[in-house]
Amino acid sequence: MRTRPTSPVTMDMEYAERLMRELIAIPSVAGDCRAIMDRVESEFVALELPVERTNKGALLAAMKGTSDRPGRMVSCHVDTLGAQVREIKPDGRLRLLQIGGFAWSSFEGENLVVRTDGDREIRGSLLPDKASIHAFSEAARETLRTDDTVEVRLDEAASTPEEVRALGIEVGDFVFFEPRYEVTPSGFVKSRFLDDKACVAFMFAAIRAMRDAGLRPVRSTYFAVTNYEEVGHGISVLPQGVGEHLALDVGIVAPGTNSREDSVTIIAKDSRTPYGVEFRRFLSALAGQHAIPHRVDTHYRYGSDASLAAAAGFDADFACFGPGVDASHSYERTTMRAIEASGQLLAAYLTTERKEL
Repeated sequence: MRTRPTSPVTMDMEYAERLMRELIAIPSVAGDCRAIMDRVESEFVALELPVERTNKGALLAAMKGTSDRPGRMVSCHVDTLGAQVREIKPDGRLRLLQIGGFAWSSFEGENLVVRTDGDREIRGSLLPDKASIHAFSEAARETLRTDDTVEVRLDEAASTPEEVRALGIEVGDFVFFEPRYEVTPSGFVKSRFLDDKACVAFMFAAIRAMRDAGLRPVRSTYFAVTNYEEVGHGISVLPQGVGEHLALDVGIVAPGTNSREDSVTIIAKDSRTPYGVEFRRFLSALAGQHAIPHRVDTHYRYGSDASLAAAAGFDADFACFGPGVDASHSYERTTMRAIEASGQLLAAYLTTERKEL
């Protein structure tokens, strides 16, 4: 029998799921997060938290704590994987360059939108150059999917560069892939871009639950929502007086990892650096105290806003956790249980001092 968590708050998971669904439906490739930042800002305002934008467009909201100890920052990101138009081919199809790290094969056959500089949205699909088995035989199966062998087929009557440009499409336009969001009756959540919008959703659910319970964090806390994490420069500001930085990001579920889709992953090391050992052990102890399902893991091809900020020289202790996610940077999957557990651990962290354990 599973032990029920004893979180300091009760999370509204209908709210968390509804917000996650809405955020995932808003296209937000790193480099063009305007619409989703407006939506996230409105959520902070609804929770009566003062919020400001950085020069790069990230959001910083503040929640006053009960003590004068050095503050905390909790960060997550709304930017996702995607692409930009690199070339308009002679036949009217488009070559792309990736934004973020993914395998073209994982997006093959996916529907997409090209957003023009005039904000017109043109639909299309990502296909290999040699897509038809009838036309290309074994080459359709065997051709490696690379920047030079996949293309966008536009859903418009445009078969020349001139006709494509007449639609408003030009080199540099952003390309957004459809997420295909679904929650199954068994509690699985399947979608592209759970990294990191699932974390944004449980962060807000935890803040809302604390507000409804009349709880304040033990330290004044900044909540940062960044818009360039997938390309390696999400965190560029650490507010004065912050001594701890917790990034909310997904754990990697795959052979050879310790993470699970029904648990929180607390990250001990990523491709940049080990995380702060005392901070990590504090989070593990909190999870154990509150019967929150969790795993400690190391990730090789991985980075978070916390490790990026540490590598950039920001002087704050740093940690990272989030729900375990299968098939990261592909068609991702986790569970509502892991999302809820992550929110419970966040609430426990915000309301607990290390010395109290």
